[in-house]
Amino acid sequence: MKTKLRNVLTFTMLALFSSALFAQGSANQSYWVHEDVVKPGMMAEYEAVCKELIGHMKTHNIQGTGWITTNTSDNRYLYVSPIENMSDLDKPVFAELSEKMGKEAMGALFARMDKCYDTEQDYIINLDAELSYQPGGINQTPEGQNFRKFHYLYVTPGNRAAVREKMKAVKDMFASKGSKVYYRVYRSGFGTRGEFYMVAVAAKDAVDHAQMSAANQALLGEDGGKVMWDLMNNLLSYEEYTGMMRPDMAYSPSN
Repeated sequence: MKTKLRNVLTFTMLALFSSALFAQGSANQSYWVHEDVVKPGMMAEYEAVCKELIGHMKTHNIQGTGWITTNTSDNRYLYVSPIENMSDLDKPVFAELSEKMGKEAMGALFARMDKCYDTEQDYIINLDAELSYQPGGINQTPEGQNFRKFHYLYVTPGNRAAVREKMKAVKDMFASKGSKVYYRVYRSGFGTRGEFYMVAVAAKDAVDHAQMSAANQALLGEDGGKVMWDLMNNLLSYEEYTGMMRPDMAYSPSN
């Protein structure tokens, strides 16, 4: 049974750094991800409580904290914060909000949120700039592109080197053809379910993504198809999810 304290501590670990770090992350930045698997019938209430929390954060202008948020088509909400090392997870940065809005009020807020999901997970992923293809520089939140496709490429210890080489070949193909489909690659880290690469592709919406994909397929041609198939043929398994960035559920402190 989860407790109010556990929920407070979980969100404390989320809100570690200013969201200014998100736009142009370092080459191999690590991120703490907190994932809530929300009950389908509780999504509206869950979002209302989360936005209420953010409202309190803004009212009290809580400093030194920040996160970006995405939700996926399978009812998962992911809160992402950059970390420098594991010791960053112990920083009690949520204590400021508890002091300003009151411990009981904050506990009641999290208790309402607690009813909206039965499963939550916490893990670390690592940006892999070497495998990412974003010629203008790494940017997690390109303006006007809140739609996301998340591709999970699962590997085994025995074939991780081969998969990495295949992914390099894909990037080289995109670069040589001047592809306009940009993507960021993240490696699984501590606490993830299995070993994987996650490829995130941004677009304006589902229609824009479909048009981009069709144009890219035509651009890469048969050679591109062979390179992609060579990669897929070396994977343990593959999963694809649709998502949306949620700036309305993100937080960044005012100066």
